[in-house]
Order: sequence, then structure tokens, then C-alpha cells
Amino acid sequence: MLMKQVDRSQDLKRLRDEGYEIEIKGGYLLTHHIPYVNKKSEIKYGKLIVKLCLNGDITIKPNTHVIYFMGEFPCYKDGSEITSIKNSNPNILLFDGIVMNWMFSNKPKNGYNDYYELVTRYANIISAPAMSLNKNVSVKTFKIIDNEEDSVFKYADSNTTRANIYYINNKLNNQKIAIIGLGGTGSYILDLIAKTPVAEIHLYDDDNFCQHNAFRAPGAPAKTIFDDMKKKVDYFSEIYSNMHKGIKSHSERITTENVEQLFQMSFVFVCIDDDNVRGKIIQQLNQNNVSLIDVGMGVRTVDDFIIGTLRITVITPKKYDHISRRIPMSNNSVDNEYTTNIQIADLNALNANLAVIEWKKLSGFYQDMRHFHNLTYTINDSNLVADEEL
Repeated sequence: MLMKQVDRSQDLKRLRDEGYEIEIKGGYLLTHHIPYVNKKSEIKYGKLIVKLCLNGDITIKPNTHVIYFMGEFPCYKDGSEITSIKNSNPNILLFDGIVMNWMFSNKPKNGYNDYYELVTRYANIISAPAMSLNKNVSVKTFKIIDNEEDSVFKYADSNTTRANIYYINNKLNNQKIAIIGLGGTGSYILDLIAKTPVAEIHLYDDDNFCQHNAFRAPGAPAKTIFDDMKKKVDYFSEIYSNMHKGIKSHSERITTENVEQLFQMSFVFVCIDDDNVRGKIIQQLNQNNVSLIDVGMGVRTVDDFIIGTLRITVITPKKYDHISRRIPMSNNSVDNEYTTNIQIADLNALNANLAVIEWKKLSGFYQDMRHFHNLTYTINDSNLVADEEL
């Protein structure tokens, strides 16, 4: 909530107490009602926008001297531009209704100590001509914007803010994701999805988190964790709920009897090594128009080496005629030693990364020029093949 965060940061509290109309949204500080003069010598009002550097919910010293402005370019009373702050015209859409039209630069010798210094410095430069034209004009409205941001995260995603990709990242909002199987690849998929603003992440697995799992999953669990014999879904839920509010654990195995739980999901990652069950799940999901990615690895030893292939297969209502060509549907592989638990953390992580990248393409986060629906990576020749184009 804005009021709590403002009260904990002395620089933001000072801005609010002095009458500046501030708002915190998506890791940005917005200062509304900044009067300025446009090139026609008219008085207009714009917004100052700056990325917040945070430690938890408390601001720290800004790591930049630049600030963004929404509005026309500010001018002096005669309509000539205030060139001393002019930098660039990025026109970046931040979120609905907010566009960063201009980037301004005014750098003190030692930078800005806090956001009070930064905001008031730019506000004074920009608003001075308007205030000289009309003595009733003021940047200080004393209006309190006490919005509670509806975020799935326990703390602000300042990484997205730093990169100015907040609007793009929001394309992932409101999705309900299911991960079937929390083994090596599934757990790395969770690690990546938990850093996105999806609404819910449903975890399905009925196995315990055992010592061997620690060597093919993200993180470094303490030895004592194995004494508790926790279910995988509970172990991972405890960890990732520290960051994401939407983790939902289901200590059960998906079968044809309960697969209908997945029919309301936005997207499903199938990360299991039982081909018979895999085939039945995929068939049911496809018949109910649920988009999914199935991941698989075929790993074996030859002489003193490990070789194998990773596979990522995308299935959507628009493209599913490749299922039988690309996904094993029965346990008929004799030499696939993956069934004997040859899993390597780096291969699991790569498989997960490729799967999540493809999901982000489908969601419009990454540009997708060819719309491939199958990827394979062969270890010993580093050959990455994308096929099954839409």
C-alpha cells in the first residue's frame, strides 16, 4: 500500500507532507500535477516519473540522475525549450495511461542523495516558468493518492522497473499456470515462472523431496530438510511463496480421473517421465483447448560420456497435428536411461529455460517470427533445431 511505503521512506514522506501529489506504481514513483509552459506559452500539467531503488519497501539512494516526464516538452515563458535538461524523446508506454514522453538529465556533482532532492529539483526547473506566468499555479496540491497496488509479488519487481519493460511484463498478468511434475525440469520452470506476474502457479506432484532431488533442482537446501520428508509441492511452495503470492500446491498425481482440474488453466507445463500418463494428459488437455508445453530428455551413457537430446513441444488449439510425431505416448523406450534417473541439473535448467522462453513468446513477451512448435537440442553436437512451424 502506498501510505505504508511512503511512511517508511523519509524522502517520500517528505514529498507527500509538503504537498506533492505522489503515487507508487510498479516500482516507479509518479509525481502528478507538475505545471509547465508549452511552446505556445500555455500552462499545462504533466507527470514526473522515476524508477525507485528499494531495499525491501524502503527507498535507498537513487542510482540515476535522470527522470522521465509525461507531457509536452517544458518551455520558458516565451515558448523556447528548457534545453538545459533535454536528453531524449523515448515515448515509452509504461502502463495504461502513462507514457514516458521525455527523458531529462540534470546531474549534480555528487548525484542525488534521495528522491526528495531528485523530484524537487526537476519540479522546480520545470514549473518555475508556469508559476511566474500565474502566481496561483502550484505543484503542491496536497492530494493523497492512497492506492493499494494489486500485485502478486511480496515486494516490488524493481528489476522490471530498471529495464523499463513493465508494460511488456504485464502481458503475463492474470494467467493461471500449472506445472505437472516438480522433478528437475519442473522445479526450474517454477523458479522462472515465480519471477513473472502470473496470477496463480499450481504445482502438482505427490512425491517427497528427497536428498537426490537437491542435486537437480534450484537452490541449496540444508541437510536437515530431508529429516522432515516434505512433499515436493510443499517444499517448493514454502520457498517461492516468499516471493509470489499465487503459489498453489497440490500433493497429488494428475491422472485421467482428476485431469479436469487443469481445464481452467491458462497454460500447462507437462514435466513427467511416464509416457503412458503423459499421453493421456496431453490428449485430454488438447481436447479441451488448453495450451501446453511438454518437455522431455533422452539421456544415456556411451563409453565415458553422457549424450542425449532435450525436447520442448508446444501444443495449442491452433497447432496440435504434430503430437504423435513429437511426443512419446507409451513406455516403449529400451535404451533411454532417463527412466533410471539420469538427470543433470544443467540439462534440466536448459530444458526449463527453453520451455519458459517459448511460453513467453506465446504470451507476446518475446517477438516470435516463425511460431515453431518443437525444439530439440542435441548435447554432443550442440545442435538446436526448431521445427513444426505454425
